[in-house]
Amino acid sequence: MPYIKDKNRARASHSPETAGELNYQLTLAVLDFVARNGLCYQTINDVVGALEGAKAEFQRRVVAPYEDTKIATNGDVYDQDILSRPHVGDPTV
Repeated sequence: MPYIKDKNRARASHSPETAGELNYQLTLAVLDFVARNGLCYQTINDVVGALEGAKAEFQRRVVAPYEDTKIATNGDVYDQDILSRPHVGDPTV
């Protein structure tokens, strides 16, 4: 749980400025959802699924393109030989 100062909570719940405040805002949204839907397996599953889905979409839409840009700008750390090798467990190997 993000522990932020009381004086920052009102602002952080609407306009977070730090990672801790963003965590606080997300936590409030989750707790509100749980309060409205009840603490049960389905609600817990819904929360975890929504958080994982949002994380995956952020990774796909924001993080991966950003990393691709940085690779193009700064060069790749991974040797192309390792990237072109067959993957363990690949059924085509």
